[in-house]
Amino acid sequence: MTAVTVSLQPAAKKALWYTPARYMCPVHAPDQTALTSEYELKADALTCERGQRVLFQDLTLTIEPGQVWLIEGANGSGKTTLLRVLCGLRRPDEGDVLWNGARIESVRPEFNAAIAYLGHYSGLKEDLTAAENLRFSCALQGSDGDAAAALARTGLDIENDLPVSSFSAGQRRRLAMARLLLSPARVWLLDEPFTALDPAGRTLVRDLLGEFAARGGAAALATHHEIAVDGADIHRLEMDAPAP
Repeated sequence: MTAVTVSLQPAAKKALWYTPARYMCPVHAPDQTALTSEYELKADALTCERGQRVLFQDLTLTIEPGQVWLIEGANGSGKTTLLRVLCGLRRPDEGDVLWNGARIESVRPEFNAAIAYLGHYSGLKEDLTAAENLRFSCALQGSDGDAAAALARTGLDIENDLPVSSFSAGQRRRLAMARLLLSPARVWLLDEPFTALDPAGRTLVRDLLGEFAARGGAAALATHHEIAVDGADIHRLEMDAPAP
């Protein structure tokens, strides 16, 4: 396992307002086969600003098959903003995000199919059961997914007929991870995926990341947890809090 650390220094500049993302990208039918084709998600000289501050400046990184990037830093250092930029939900103030060498705006359908984003909000239907949520997600894409297998893998009961509105925060997080398992996306972008999870749930996320990387997937996650992921090429991105 290789560990690579990058350190960023913020600076002060003008503000740019943006709308926060409150959902997870759509899911597709499950595909647990190896992701054999090569791909590359690249942040090319990104600069992002908030208020009178620069969150990060001239940030360049490349996410490739088998890699897991741990984006670390204090609250307010720009971890969530970076993930939203990488998945195309927010434009950087400077620089570009590239998918296989092309700006993501020019290859949007291909890019959207290749990326799965899980933010702070899970985007679950409160009045549906866990299984119904997964089936609904697959139906939106006109495809079939094995909801039972995804629920079993994430420790949820397929026979549970209670609506998601009755779920604990940890159960909701597990269900959000089950949605990832029904996606053929090559890159997972996860914002604090360990939030609300018990020790067994945190182990589950680490295992899922390792299995995904071993199949040729890649991930970038904002986290405050020190983790080891078997089967993954670990990289670290250290982000400093903006100067006052």
